Amino acid sequence: MNLRASMLGLSLLAGLGVAGVGQAATPAQIAAGQKIAETTTLGNCDACHMFTGATEAGNVGPALQNVKSMVPNRKEFYAIIYDEEARNPQTVMPAFGKNHILSPEQINDVIDFMYTK
Repeated sequence: MNLRASMLGLSLLAGLGVAGVGQAATPAQIAAGQKIAETTTLGNCDACHMFTGATEAGNVGPALQNVKSMVPNRKEFYAIIYDEEARNPQTVMPAFGKNHILSPEQINDVIDFMYTK
């Protein structure tokens, strides 16, 4: 991704409610993120990713273990979920935010949940 696309993505994120930086997630936010990650009509993360507790663990995307170490920058993680194609044009991951599949709050809840994995 070029610098202009990167800057555009970060400025876009600023207006989309990337929140939670420096704040601990509540149990309710973590539970909401888990529900989104495991619900077919929402995030359905476990259709493609393997993570602890996933009921339908897939092997299309990378295994999500030690996620906070994998993607420690929350804004970067948000950008991946929002529109991974901006960073990786060859991805098969849906653009959950760009395509209005998940709201900014839902994306943040998924991040809160994934950071417990």
